[in-house]
Amino acid sequence: MYIETVPNRGSPPAVLLRESYREGGRVKKRTLANLSSWSPERLEALRLALRGQPGVTRAAGPDFDIVRSSPHGHVAAALGSVRRLGLPAVLARQPGRHRAIVCALIVARVLDPRSKLATVRGLRDDTLTSSLGAALGVATIDEDDVYNAMDWLLAQQVRIENHLARRHLQDGTLVLYDLTSTWFEGRTCPLARFGHSRDGKKDKLQIVIGLLCEREGRPIAVEVFDGNTADPSTLARQVEKVRQRFKVERVVFVGDRGVLTAARIRDDLAPIPGLAWITALRAPQIQVLLASGSLQLSLFDQRDLAEITDPAYPGERLIACCNPLLKAERARKREQLLAATEGDLEQIAQATTRARRPLRGRDAIGLRVGRVLNHYKVGKHFLVEITDQSFHYHRDAERIAAEAALDGIYIIRTSVPATALDATATVRAYKDLAVVERAFRSTKTVDLKVRPIYHRLADRVRSHVFLCMLAYYVEWHMRQALAPILFDDDDRAAGEAVRASIVRPAQRSPKAQHKAATKTTDDGLPVHSFRTLLADLATMTRNTCQPCVPGAPAFEKITTPTPVQQRALKLLGVSHRL
Repeated sequence: MYIETVPNRGSPPAVLLRESYREGGRVKKRTLANLSSWSPERLEALRLALRGQPGVTRAAGPDFDIVRSSPHGHVAAALGSVRRLGLPAVLARQPGRHRAIVCALIVARVLDPRSKLATVRGLRDDTLTSSLGAALGVATIDEDDVYNAMDWLLAQQVRIENHLARRHLQDGTLVLYDLTSTWFEGRTCPLARFGHSRDGKKDKLQIVIGLLCEREGRPIAVEVFDGNTADPSTLARQVEKVRQRFKVERVVFVGDRGVLTAARIRDDLAPIPGLAWITALRAPQIQVLLASGSLQLSLFDQRDLAEITDPAYPGERLIACCNPLLKAERARKREQLLAATEGDLEQIAQATTRARRPLRGRDAIGLRVGRVLNHYKVGKHFLVEITDQSFHYHRDAERIAAEAALDGIYIIRTSVPATALDATATVRAYKDLAVVERAFRSTKTVDLKVRPIYHRLADRVRSHVFLCMLAYYVEWHMRQALAPILFDDDDRAAGEAVRASIVRPAQRSPKAQHKAATKTTDDGLPVHSFRTLLADLATMTRNTCQPCVPGAPAFEKITTPTPVQQRALKLLGVSHRL
């Protein structure tokens, strides 16, 4: 900061407190305060203070107090990314209060996911936890404003998703679709139902969330279903959404075997021209192919991928894959589960032969045996004999051998012709479903924390989930830009180059391995996770400074960025000045 005297024609010159900064390689300046009314003594005291002469400053009198300091750097990074992506214009063409509040909710979800009440407290001027509320002009909102903005956002969902689809989906593209579930603590939401819990919360009501992504993992659309909705039954609505709403005539749907079932392929996908799909076969279907001779294990003696045909799948391609690492892992895990089950079954067998209070009764013995067999999920591999006074068991060696023969083997099923996608590209497309799983993991647990869900109205729950999807959209782009200083792999092409086969596990590039080993980047900066980098950026604060001179106006000063912070902001293409 410095004091500049500006000539003013016939009037006395204007004395201004100014600050210089760089933006886009150019030096710019901004006016912080007009000091024209100050006496020469006060101006000289301020000049001395700005020159960093504390002894003279104290003698002259004036000094500065920092009356407020708010974390700012992470806000500049996230909000700057929101603006760089053009998301405010996607939400609404014209600025407005609802748009500003929704932008604040999206950024707050990226920075510090909390309940809406806690988020409001973090935005308000009297209880702020960052500079976000002031940056968006929403420092005076309350909970009702947030709920009204959420209701407004839900009404815009179709239009926003259509815009994202136009931006990221082209004709002939691949669309990734998968589902997850998350649970409720309460019991009043009409969407909450008991169903198949992917989180192991069988005693909790839940909702089901279906997410559509483009091939690289950008989220395009999300939908909330009742908690007892079966995965395959959601597919028809997604097909209609892509074809009718997004106007994509030629599309390849990629989904796992639990979504793209044989019935759904026959009824929802096959009848529609221009619609192709990629999925995988279930284990019983693979066993049928093995029994019929269409799948021969000798195919994998010299290679790990081969195309096969079978009359049961006319006009389709079957790509058989064998991953030896997966084969060994499944064999190891099966043996451990079998051994653990045998240990528990042996305790029951000994209980039937003990001298004191032996276990008796077919029902009592069977109840305990059933609990053990269900616990490790390998009951199908045991043969048991239960009487009123005894219990015997042994492994079903034939069934174990039949399952072991298919260890590491999976078969991709697709209607995409080889001229459009060869075998390797088809397997890679199916494996791309991992990016949807990554989105679920980030949204549910690691970063955005869609749960616990505090809302009870169905539309508020839908709006909350959509809000989390938009936050993940911002986070996805931030991660891509920040990859060079994160532990994320920013040179995946090099990793693919050293990968022996698409069937084998993905390999981290040498650059990513170097970052993980040294914890530093090539230019010597410390490597961060996404969360720790945001925490680092948050140490850059916006400070309100008050000169200790009567009548002097307060001004704001932002902490000088560190090299890591400068690098992060440069990668994001944003400025720390909002």
